[in-house]
Amino acid sequence: MEHADPFAGERLKLSPFHARQAPMNLRDAWSSWNSYKFADYYYDAQYEYFCIRNTCGTYDICPMQKYEIRGADALAMLNRMVTRDVAKLKVDRVTYCCWCTDEGRMIDDGTIFRLGDDHYMLTCGSPCLAWLRKSALGFHDLTVRDISEERAGLSLQGPTACAVLKAMGLADIEQLKPFGILRFDFRGDTLMVSRTGFTGDLGYELWIDHSLALDLWDALYSAGDHYGIHPYGEAATNMARLEAGFIMPAMEFNEALKTVNFQLDQTPFELNLGWLVDFRKPHFNGRSALLREREKGPKYTLVKLDVEGNKPANDAILYASRRCRQEIGYVTSAMWSPAAKANIALAMVRTRYLTGDIFAEIYYPKELRPYRKVARCTVRDKPFWAPARTRQTPAPDQ
Repeated sequence: MEHADPFAGERLKLSPFHARQAPMNLRDAWSSWNSYKFADYYYDAQYEYFCIRNTCGTYDICPMQKYEIRGADALAMLNRMVTRDVAKLKVDRVTYCCWCTDEGRMIDDGTIFRLGDDHYMLTCGSPCLAWLRKSALGFHDLTVRDISEERAGLSLQGPTACAVLKAMGLADIEQLKPFGILRFDFRGDTLMVSRTGFTGDLGYELWIDHSLALDLWDALYSAGDHYGIHPYGEAATNMARLEAGFIMPAMEFNEALKTVNFQLDQTPFELNLGWLVDFRKPHFNGRSALLREREKGPKYTLVKLDVEGNKPANDAILYASRRCRQEIGYVTSAMWSPAAKANIALAMVRTRYLTGDIFAEIYYPKELRPYRKVARCTVRDKPFWAPARTRQTPAPDQ
């Protein structure tokens, strides 16, 4: 006699790729993302990181939220919601963007895919359907649809990524420019490939109907067998994105709609994303508040730091002198970078202190004993890791 599962509604959903991923997760290291069972790592985070940097790896982006926006009012609606000018986005191109409350506090960041004249796809890390529906008020020729469970997504990142896709039979994939889109016939359906990713390396994102997810996985891994293909999880992703200088929610910023304490969320200017705010276009959410902030200047500014020594500055407080008397900021993410061979960090620093000295107070363990050191920090303008292949077209075979 079968009994109903009393916890069925609480169990994590399985990705369309789960049947292939589960046997490869040798450590059974799972976490969750948007109610999906999601790999933290498969074998070893460091090993998976080096796959991204030296061969190629796959990262399951099925838990990412995906929304289809269609209709004659789609452009106007998106342009009112996000800070960037979507009118500049051409068909079969992708752009990075963010959207804010009326107070200019950042709700989330994500990507907009322009799939046709009146056809867009928005992807983001957290559920956003309620905000999209609010943003759609007043627009009549418009449909907003959550397609998160209809479209499977798989990110392929690393120097051999293009070679794998060529071996898979995707003609002229090497000619695809960064943030471009190409479509291919696949098992009687359409495989959409965008040259996008979250690692700062050569990479692509593959989008297919969820019913063909396993077919895509098998074809990709068959083609990548001689190119070092390997799945990687959240731990390796976090290492790669930090080297690229990319921000992560719940680390560099709090999503405004989830933040309880006043102004413990952030603005695009505080996150050094002022280049995403286009005041030349008409009204958009948060425009007045952001205009005032641009004139006044942000209280904090997110910066990239080179940290003296080799002890990662995780959760470090920043000071204006080695004596650690005047607190001026805090580290949001830190690591020893294998690619840059440097001790790196992202940090929020009070803007008025950016031109002076910056020191991090670092605590670290050694054989169960805590130690403390104070390390000088240097602000960097460029990403810690930015290989030429990321931008090259044709993309190289390596």
